[in-house]
Formats: sequence, structure tokens, C-alpha cells
Amino acid sequence: MEGTGSGSGARRAARGAAAEPAGAQSALDIVRTRSLASLVAQEIERMILSGALAAGERLNEQALATRLGVSRGPVREAVRGLERTGLVVAVRNQGSYVRQVSAEEALEIYDLRAAITGLACAHLADHAAPAQLAALRAMVKRMEQAHRANEPTTYYAANLDFHAALLAFGGGPRARRLYEELGNELHLFRRRALVQPENMRESNAEHAAILRAIAAGDAAAARAAGEAHIAGGKRRFRATDTRSPRDAADDKDDKGENADDAGSHPPPPRAAGGHGGARRRAGRAG
Repeated sequence: MEGTGSGSGARRAARGAAAEPAGAQSALDIVRTRSLASLVAQEIERMILSGALAAGERLNEQALATRLGVSRGPVREAVRGLERTGLVVAVRNQGSYVRQVSAEEALEIYDLRAAITGLACAHLADHAAPAQLAALRAMVKRMEQAHRANEPTTYYAANLDFHAALLAFGGGPRARRLYEELGNELHLFRRRALVQPENMRESNAEHAAILRAIAAGDAAAARAAGEAHIAGGKRRFRATDTRSPRDAADDKDDKGENADDAGSHPPPPRAAGGHGGARRRAGRAG
């Protein structure tokens, strides 16, 4: 009986396999592919935020697949996901690039973030629960420790958590979505602006001011502190050299020096109205 049952099961499995279209993925295969794509997306995002993949750089799927030891499928899916987050932009007939935001657009994004952050802080001041205040205090403490240890990467991660918490606790679904989209476009600038110890110290002092106003239940003060903090980030951004490697090549051209491969790649995607020279001027302002 055992042999009959086993043969019957094998025949059913064979019939099922024959009925499945060639090349079709099982549900388990799909889950595995998507899980791998998520891991690949995390690694590509890390490479973008660390500067290993520069703003305006074209993403070569085959090169990334080889570098990460995976097939092109998970890389392609990961890149599409990063397009939705705003870190990557697709250019028709050219490929996908690390998003490059002009200084003018970045300054506008800071202003929009200031308004959303201020509203969330004001709302939170009216409704903050003890557990929420404790969570925010813990994040401010973690950033203080990172600042003292001069660990900008740790500080930046905690900074993102703090702002996400402000919006999670005090913002509605639409405000959270808008803030996340705007924040994704500024990752490169925000990270660079927080490398200096003095900038970390100043940034976290602003976080503490937000927390004090929220804890005091003062909605007006919380809103002002939230807006002032984003304005401080905007000021730190403007005081940072935001030029991309392509801008540096443009400078070389302006001075008549050899720019090597400056013209060997298609122009990186830029926001409408953005211009290399204007972006350099804004990056040096402040």
C-alpha cells in the first residue's frame, strides 16, 4: 500500500508540474525573490546614503548584481522600489540614476518639511501620552551619546527615528506620507550636513527644545520649535558644500583644466529649473 500511495503521489505531483506553465514561479519562489529584493534594496540604499553611489550616478544593474552576488531580477525589483521612495529616478531610454536634487528644490523641500513638522509638534503637544514622551526622550539621549562619541552615522539613524516618531505620534496618514517622500529626497544633503560635531550638537539642542515644548503641553511653542529646527537644518545645508562630482567636473571645465570623463555619461536627472551653476552658488551660500 505504501508503494501504491507513494507512486500515486508522485504521479499527482508530476501532473501538477506539467500543468504549471514553463518558467512560472511558485508562491515560495516569489516570497524568496521579494525577500532578496528587500535585502538588495537595503544594501543599495546604504551605498547611496554612504556616498558609494553618488548623486546623479547611473545604476548599472549587472554591475550591482555582480557586486552583491545575486541575479539581476532582485536588483531590478530593488531599484524600482527605490524609485518609489525618491532615492532613485528612472529616465526613459537611459536607465535609473541616484536622484539628484537641485539646491533650489532642496531649499523648497526644507520649507515644506518645516510646515509639516510644526503642525505635527503642535498636535502632539496637545495629545502626547507618557509613553510617547519617554520614547522621544530616549531618542534625544541616544543622539546625545552619538554626538559625544562623534558617531555621525549613529546620530543620523537616531535623527531619522526621532522625526519619524514626531510624525507617527502627531501627524495624520497624509502628513506622514508627504513628510516621508520629502525626507527621502533630502537624505544625501541631511546626512552630509550632520557630519560635523558642532552641527550634531546644534541639531540635538533643537530636538530637546521641541521635546520641552511638547512635554509642557504648549502647542504654539512646540510648533515654533519644530519649524525652527527644520530652518536650522536648512541653514546647515546651505553652509555645506553640496556639489556633486559632476559639478566639480564642471568647475574644472570652467577653469580650463582636464575634466577626464566629465562628458562621457548622459546628463544626470535634475529637477526642472535646476542648473549646475545655480546649484553651486546655493551650496556655497550661508
